Amino acid sequence: MSSAGTTVLVVDDSATKRYLLVSWLTRAGFTVRQAETGGEALRMLPDSGVDLVVLDVKLPDMSGFDVCERIKTDAEYGALPVIHVSAHAVDVVDRTQGLNRGADAYLVEPIEPDELIATVQAVLRYYSARRRAETLATRLVRLAEATLEINSAPTLAGLLTAAAEGAVDIFGGPVVVVAETADGESLAACGSPPEVRRWSPTSREVAVGSLVRREEPSDWNLAEWPEGDTVAVGAARLRADRPPVFVAVPSSSQTPGFPVLRQLSQAVAAAVEAQRSYDEEHRIAVTLQRSLLQSRLPDVPGLELAMRYEPAGAQTEVGGDFYELTMLEGRLLVAIGDVAGHSLHAATVMAEVRHAVRAYAVEGHPPGTVLSLVNRFMRTVLPAESATICLLTLDPATGSVRLASAGHLPPLLHTPDAGAHFLQPRGPLLGINAPRPDDLEFVLPPGGTLVLYTDGLVERRDADIDVGLTALAEAAATIEPDLDDFGRRLLTQLGGDGQQADDIAVVALRRRL
Repeated sequence: MSSAGTTVLVVDDSATKRYLLVSWLTRAGFTVRQAETGGEALRMLPDSGVDLVVLDVKLPDMSGFDVCERIKTDAEYGALPVIHVSAHAVDVVDRTQGLNRGADAYLVEPIEPDELIATVQAVLRYYSARRRAETLATRLVRLAEATLEINSAPTLAGLLTAAAEGAVDIFGGPVVVVAETADGESLAACGSPPEVRRWSPTSREVAVGSLVRREEPSDWNLAEWPEGDTVAVGAARLRADRPPVFVAVPSSSQTPGFPVLRQLSQAVAAAVEAQRSYDEEHRIAVTLQRSLLQSRLPDVPGLELAMRYEPAGAQTEVGGDFYELTMLEGRLLVAIGDVAGHSLHAATVMAEVRHAVRAYAVEGHPPGTVLSLVNRFMRTVLPAESATICLLTLDPATGSVRLASAGHLPPLLHTPDAGAHFLQPRGPLLGINAPRPDDLEFVLPPGGTLVLYTDGLVERRDADIDVGLTALAEAAATIEPDLDDFGRRLLTQLGGDGQQADDIAVVALRRRL
């Protein structure tokens, strides 16, 4: 280990011996500080930058053994190496006590200059290797913690922020983390606390794999780098058709071989790739789902119709919610349902179920029969799938309703006289071989409103569903003159901030007075 930049504290009450030790160490290139007593030495150590202590055993205020023991048990500088020197405590018992109480080496006088310098350098080499190992172990623990936060981030911006925070925790600041969105836009996280902004690095050529290279601070001008330092840039690219990610930190923060920086860049690249893949699937699924859902409601004399649909939070997989409002031979067919699961597959199953419902309803079957036929279709073609659905037909002229349910949440009926209450149709969910009960038949009175919905409106992971149903009944105690306004209020009041874990579909229909 080089003596340049290394500070040694010499503790000895003999001015002559202290002069010799200081002279030898200074000529060897060490920076040397001095103390005459153990108490003075202990007061000097905090924030002193001392790298090693050369400590006489016989001191006027306390023994060198006691001083060494206090150094080694101190939480702040307990890893500081200590070399005992003595002209009096030279027998085996003394040397054994000194080493047992924490000294790293024990020299007895007369001491040759070369022996002292060689011992100091040997002890410093050992401690330097020990510090590198401890630093690496600490950084690997922090890398594991940072990787967990990176992979838990719900958005690319959040991922980059977590990566930047993790890099600061591992290496210290400043830090720049760069990745590209699925749309080809480069985002960088930098600063403290990290902020995400649009920015593209000058150097982009990276082969598949990972590397660390030193670059000029001017190429990474989003951060203020230490004066005279270069930038260590960890780059990782998982596939030739994917852009690389970059993690830039001060070169002075790195250990030989850049092992942790390389692993961090690989972890960020893997997380970004997973995020991109998920975003692509989510975008496809949402596009498919929206293309399959009804965009316009029929114009039915005597009825007012409203529909609201709110997809799940942006980073939740697409669900299988669907709805249908169609006039068939003078009756309004209304269906609302939910296919189990959240994925692109769930969206495709939703499309098949919705089309099956429409096909069997067009044949003129009543709601219960339609659900029985759809159930047979699912058990034959989609045996591993399940779904819930509420299906009804309504005669606009008389208000006559025929309703069947397959395990779906109960519709809510609001009338001017009785207020809001839930209907209780029964029936097994689709995908189960079980007998169906008779359809529920009733008359929707003039001014009466039916509300059909999916579980995203009333179900929350941290509360029983009865809580959500009660909240819905309270929200529907009064209904706005405009059903669209009513639907918007339901979503605002019950749907939360748009980050719900499931899609929400609401269909409301009112018989005009």
